[in-house]
Amino acid sequence: MSAPAATRKVSEREARQVAEAARERDWHRPSFAKELFLGRFRLDLINPYPQPSPDAVAKGEEFLARLRDFCETSIDGARIDREARIPDETILGLKELGALGMKIDPAYGGLGLTQVYYNKALALVGSASPAVGALLSAHQSIGVPQPVKMFGTKEQKEAFLPRCARSDISAFLLTEPDVGSDPARLATAAVPDGDDYVLDGVKLWTTNGVVADLLVVMARVPASEGHKGGITAFVVEAAAEGVTVEHRNAFMGLRGIENGVTRFHQVRVPAANRIGPEGAGLKIALTTLNTGRLSLPAGCVGAAKWCLKVARQWSAAREQWGRPIAEHEAVGSKIAYIAATTFALEAVLDLSSQMADEERNDIRIEAALAKLYGSEAACLIADELVQIRGGRGFETADSLAARGERAVPAEQLLRDLRINRIFEGSTEIMHLLIAREAVDAHLSVAGDLIDPDVSLGDKARAGAKAGGFYAKWLPKLVAGPGQLPTSYAEFDGLATHLRYVERSARKLARCTFYAMSRWQGRMETKQNFLARIVDIGAELFAMSAACVRAQHLAASGDNGPQARQLADTFCKQARVRTDELFARLWTNTDSADRALTRAVLRGDAEWLEAGVVDPSREGPWIAPAEPGPSQTPNVHRPVH
Repeated sequence: MSAPAATRKVSEREARQVAEAARERDWHRPSFAKELFLGRFRLDLINPYPQPSPDAVAKGEEFLARLRDFCETSIDGARIDREARIPDETILGLKELGALGMKIDPAYGGLGLTQVYYNKALALVGSASPAVGALLSAHQSIGVPQPVKMFGTKEQKEAFLPRCARSDISAFLLTEPDVGSDPARLATAAVPDGDDYVLDGVKLWTTNGVVADLLVVMARVPASEGHKGGITAFVVEAAAEGVTVEHRNAFMGLRGIENGVTRFHQVRVPAANRIGPEGAGLKIALTTLNTGRLSLPAGCVGAAKWCLKVARQWSAAREQWGRPIAEHEAVGSKIAYIAATTFALEAVLDLSSQMADEERNDIRIEAALAKLYGSEAACLIADELVQIRGGRGFETADSLAARGERAVPAEQLLRDLRINRIFEGSTEIMHLLIAREAVDAHLSVAGDLIDPDVSLGDKARAGAKAGGFYAKWLPKLVAGPGQLPTSYAEFDGLATHLRYVERSARKLARCTFYAMSRWQGRMETKQNFLARIVDIGAELFAMSAACVRAQHLAASGDNGPQARQLADTFCKQARVRTDELFARLWTNTDSADRALTRAVLRGDAEWLEAGVVDPSREGPWIAPAEPGPSQTPNVHRPVH
């Protein structure tokens, strides 16, 4: 049996083909965000603001009450950060509480919470300790439970879901030392051998991997007689012979997460543990993430709520120049941003989650936007809190307590939140992923027209097809309800913002069409342009969610006036950002930046690096990951 190559060499075209093949191409249900990018403001898809059923609320609130008590009495966030480890008794307590099975059906021993209440639980836990929130999220959102629930056989569900609900922690293993967002280069191999597959390879950044009992592993099956091959998903026992956790990684934040490097050497995995068919691994992973991504903005919402609480209390207590600092405009504007954005983040999260529960909308773009917007906004909110706190924001909670002040872990939260812009899809990758979905309608009718490898005959047919589509679509982008002062009148003062969203959606679609016409096949290289398109869509989605949520709260009599003020202020802030993004679509430094980047890489600016010392220690930029037996002790430590 030949060993796999440590690193696969693939062309850019092959890498794109692999990514494209993994996409979920069909749209069986409507999508508010997809329509928004096409210039169609389908308010009917989100209004009235959807609500969970009374039974779901009762079950969810009962669990949240028990979870809150556990968070207040059994989770010591300061200790977890200080010791860089979640105590075993905390993990065991979570198991006893049933927190491992929040999303697992009661038929398999889980709690069967809705997505809405699962996210509320993650926000609550994450406010006590983001590391604990990450453990629960990685276990249920991307670990074994979700892909087995969606794609597993009856036998797999019966075998694995009860374990995941009560006793076993799971992890998701995709990334490799030299493979990040480009899965075409995946090197871990799963070679068929009788009724088994034999795994060889190394996985990096395996969140929960150090303590996991069960692993979802993505590995490449070589094509052979009777085997289609391709990247395939497997459930692997972490205690299986040949599985070694070689290292527990340490990070600037989320210090308690059990994230490591896992090696597979001649690990035999029964074919019965394969999830879905061969070659479906990436599609399974991406489909799982469509909903799983909502767990990350849940933690961001929890963090934002805590930041708002601390900012409010501190800014009222701290005086400078004869007044509380909140009354100084420089600080007050930061508080207004935190409050308004927290309201909008929760609106986006709850709206997307409820739509996921109802399964009446396709939310793949909404979930991705929630992840993108939430991770970026929460980092800025935490940074603003540190600024509001001044020197105390930079000081650790333990140091504050040691000199007799309230132990506010603002600097820890800033460290903990920073990773959210990187994992489960970095901001840059999320921009490209969302942009690909946003322009899907264009590519479906004009793809062959802009593909340089397509024949002239096929281009002609594509041109005719595209002409028919755009002849019907473009005229609809000229005028709409956003230009009528009476549109959306039922929203009272918020109606002006919804009219802005409608006008901006049409403008966004026109800009996208113009860019497609201008750059054609080079459109995919205009990553900064695409990022701005996505950021505009994110702002419009957040504005829509905020207005609809405020309307619901006003109608229910639940803090209605305050909700309207929060939504109104958020929309005013978002409109300023959106107008700036529109302007930067065509007036920017992208060309100059590209030229300077090429010069820097040529070494033209090497002289600018003089006058410093490099504190980095020697070593390769990327550690070698040759397949073979482990040469290090196994640091795997399951908690039972």
